[in-house]
Order: sequence, then structure tokens, then C-alpha cells
Amino acid sequence: MPANKKLKWQVPFLLVLIVGTVLILRKQAPYQTDQGLVFGTMYKITYQYKENLKEEIEAELQKVDNSLSPFNKKSIITHINNNTDNTVDSMFTRVFLLSKSISAETHGAFDITVAPLVNAWGFGFKHSSFPDSTMIDSLKQFIGIDKINLENGKITKKDPRVMLDCSSVAKGFGVDCVARLFDRKGIKNYMIDIGGELSMKGQNAQMETWRIGINKPIDDSLSVNQELQTILEITNVGMATSGNYRNFYYKDGKKYAHTIDPRSGYPVQHNILSSTVVARDCATADAYATSFMVLGLDSAKAICAAHPELDAYFIYSDEQGKTNTFFTEGMKKYIKK
Repeated sequence: MPANKKLKWQVPFLLVLIVGTVLILRKQAPYQTDQGLVFGTMYKITYQYKENLKEEIEAELQKVDNSLSPFNKKSIITHINNNTDNTVDSMFTRVFLLSKSISAETHGAFDITVAPLVNAWGFGFKHSSFPDSTMIDSLKQFIGIDKINLENGKITKKDPRVMLDCSSVAKGFGVDCVARLFDRKGIKNYMIDIGGELSMKGQNAQMETWRIGINKPIDDSLSVNQELQTILEITNVGMATSGNYRNFYYKDGKKYAHTIDPRSGYPVQHNILSSTVVARDCATADAYATSFMVLGLDSAKAICAAHPELDAYFIYSDEQGKTNTFFTEGMKKYIKK
């Protein structure tokens, strides 16, 4: 076929293809973005759907708050902490069973009975005077997930002074609850962010993989630092970051960070500055990110090696006091900068 005749045939075809593509794209549902406050932090949720779902999203998050927030005076966890009612719902049950499993995997580094210690150090839902060693030793007597059981939809305690704090997993679980809402509606493209805990699926509005930044662990109690350590291109997973660079205080010239080791009773002093975990769901990532902050780099590496389904990116201070990074082999596929 002569070149000019071939070109005459191709041009109309290409025009039809372009017009058809434009029409298809116009028929696709738009990307919605909702944001607001929940669990004492900000949320931002982007999703592709024909209508806005903010009311349904916030209703789902309210269910999580009603179950797991110790700051909610009528929540299930508050009733359990106050020994006024020990009946749980399905959300509490899921979080409790996950927490018990990860506590066993981390040899007690993750423990939701840490509440009395978190409160004593000034990071919890009840305020206390600055603790001394005698108080810490006293509180440790009723710390330990083995001191609490779930049977037939009810919580039983070995000591009534046992109190729970699910803050290290509740945000991630809230992310998962919204993700399940989206999945039930057949939404294929979304990014859910609650205070830095995330779940991503599909693509963004530019038809690209979601791009997520990991912040440099610079002391930033006002959350204004936007300097990035690296950028990930990532989707179809849950992701969480834990660090002591935003929630801390100084007393007598010493820094006290919010991550409490439930085994020692004291704020952690390990070399990990920031722990980012990628897992099949955000609640799991959230719990392990906190656990790794407690465990320190070597033990965190060992757990990652034993659990290839987990990927992690650690920013840590080396022996010379310089900031360095370590990431699992599986994390390499996400790192783009």
C-alpha cells in the first residue's frame, strides 16, 4: 500500500481512538477528596466514586471512636478501663486479637495494657505527676496482655487496675475500616490517610501509582516540617510510620518521647528515629511500626527477616551519631527517590 494511502487510513482511525478515549474518561467517576479531624489528628481521603461519601466515612470512623478511644467517655474501652462494662463489639474484638498476636511476636514490646505507664509519663488519657522509679515499679505489676482475656464477647481482668490503650493500632484500624467501606462499594482507586497511617489502592487521579513521602525525623512538635527523607511509589498495601520526633517533651534538659517500653516502664532510648512499615493492612503496619521503635534496630531487623510479608524502612542514628537508613529487600521496589 502506498505511504500516502496508508496515512489517509490511519489518521481517521487515530482521531476516532482519541475521541473515544476522551469520552470514556469523561464517563469515569470523578476523584473525591474529604478531610477533617478524627482521633485527635487530621484525616485526608481521596477516592474515585460517583458521589461524595464523607458522611459514610465519618460514620465509620465514629464507630471506631465509640469502640476504641479512651478519650471518649462512652466508648467500650473506657467502660473496660473503668470496670463499668466489659462487653465488646466486633471492632474491639478484631483489634484485641491482632494486638495479642503481635505482642507474642514481639515478645511484649507491643502491649495494649501499657495505658497506666503512658498516662504516668504524660502521653495518655489521664494526667499524672512525673513518675519516679517507685511509681514505675508499682505500675508494672499490672502491665501485661496476659493479665486480660476475651471470652464470649466479654473482657476479664486478673487485676481491676489493668487499663488498655489502643492508640498504637487504632488509627491504622480506622484506615482499614474506611478501606473496607470502599471495597464494599467497589471503589478501585483510593488513598486513605489518618495522621500518617495509610492505605492505598489502584491509582491516583493522574493514573499513576500513589506517591507517599517519608519525612526526615526532625524534632517537630508542631508538625510543620515537610522535609522528605525519601519518596515511595506504592499501592495495594497498608503503611504506617512511628517516630519520636513529634510527640515529646523536655524536663530538666532531658527529652522524653511518647513511645513507652511496656517491659521496662520507661520511654524508649533506642537508635531508631523513624520506623515505617508496609503490610497487608494498616492496623498490622501500625502495630509493628510502634513495636520496632520499642525493640531497636537489631531486633526489628530480626522480626522483618522472620516475616517476609512485612517491609520496613528505618531511619536511625549510627554509632557515630550520624543519621543513616536501613530498609528491607522488599522495600526497594517502592523507593523512587
